[in-house]
Formats: sequence, C-alpha cells, structure tokens
Amino acid sequence: MVEHPLVEVVALTKTVSNGDAPLTILHDIGFTVSAGETVAIVGASGSGKSTLLGLLAGLDSPSSGTVRLDGEDLNQLDEDARARLRGRMLGFVFQSFQLLPSLTAEENVMLPMELAGIKEAGPKARQWLERVGLSQRLRHYPKHLSGGEQQRVALARAFALEPKLVLADEPTGNLDGATGHQIIDLMFALNADQGTTLVLVTHDDEIAARCGRRLRMQDGRLTPG
Repeated sequence: MVEHPLVEVVALTKTVSNGDAPLTILHDIGFTVSAGETVAIVGASGSGKSTLLGLLAGLDSPSSGTVRLDGEDLNQLDEDARARLRGRMLGFVFQSFQLLPSLTAEENVMLPMELAGIKEAGPKARQWLERVGLSQRLRHYPKHLSGGEQQRVALARAFALEPKLVLADEPTGNLDGATGHQIIDLMFALNADQGTTLVLVTHDDEIAARCGRRLRMQDGRLTPG
C-alpha cells in the first residue's frame, strides 16, 4: 500500500470579494505534513495563517486547490461528510477556548465523545481532565475557571478522541506568559504521549522553535524560513 502524507495541500488559493475588487488571502499554497510531525505556521497578523488552518479543517472551502486529510480530498466531501471526518480524525485548540458556557468542564470534554458514539464518555472525560491537572474542577462551568484552566479543558477535549491530527490556533494568545508556557508544555507532552500530528498557528518564535518544522506565511504566500 502506498504511504500518503497525513496532510497534503496542493495549489491552495482563497479569494474573497472586497467591495469592487476581489481580495486574495492565500496564493497557491502547497505543502505536506507526515504523520507524527509537529509543524508551526508562523507569520505576521493578517498573513493568512488562520485562514489556512480553517481550510485544513474543512471549515471553509478554497477558491481553488486541494486539501487532502489522510488521503481524503475535502473538495469531494459534502458538509456532513466533512463533519464526520473532523469528528473522526481532528482535534482543535482555539485561542478563545471555545468551551460551551452552559456545560461543566466534564461535559465539555464528554460532548465530542458522545457525538462520536464513544461509550464510557464520562469516565474517559474525567481521566483526561485528571491528566491536565483539573480533577478538582470537573463540575465547574467555564465562567468559574481561569483562562489557563479553560485552555486545559480545551486540551483535554482535543486529545480525548485520540485524533490523528490536532490543529491549534494561537493556543496561548489569551494567556499571560507564565500560564502560556504551562499550556504549551502540556500540549507538547500530550502530543508526544499520543503520537499525534500537530499543526499550530503561532506568532511566538519560541513556541515555533519547539516544532520539528515551521512554515512561514507572508501576504498569503509561503516564504522560505
């Protein structure tokens, strides 16, 4: 059987309408990511990093070009099929945590497992929250958790499904320096333990340096270095 990259991006372009003239956010992007790699996408604000991450996740559609995840062409899937693919192989960590405010920490981690039809979601959620140091916060709602604690819940949620690929968008962007370091240490430890592939967007060169490879974006293009 032919080995294929876990992530394959070919001639990816994204153009949006901007008044009279179209605005191209991404220009002819191409790269691959092998299973088990850690890759940082770096660049100034507005360089297209988060747009690229959204396309990798199938949350948005390109104007042209292709994204393949584990050999599956996202362009060939309808929205339901893309959602099933995300549920099966992707975990997400967002700058703004994206926890559901009406659910406890435990329920936030349980939800994607329940949607995926995984049995014993409760015990597994509690186990993951213990791994991220929140065994005493199971019944707390997001508004009663600090930013660092909320991001720990988000990490537990992202890794609980044992995804092949975790996408992280500025995971320390809303955290102070010391808390951000703790979160990054935890994320890389979980990633190494699980053997997950990690693609993260960051403006922090120190975080990027911890990845095996970096892709630099400038004005919607990949540039050397």
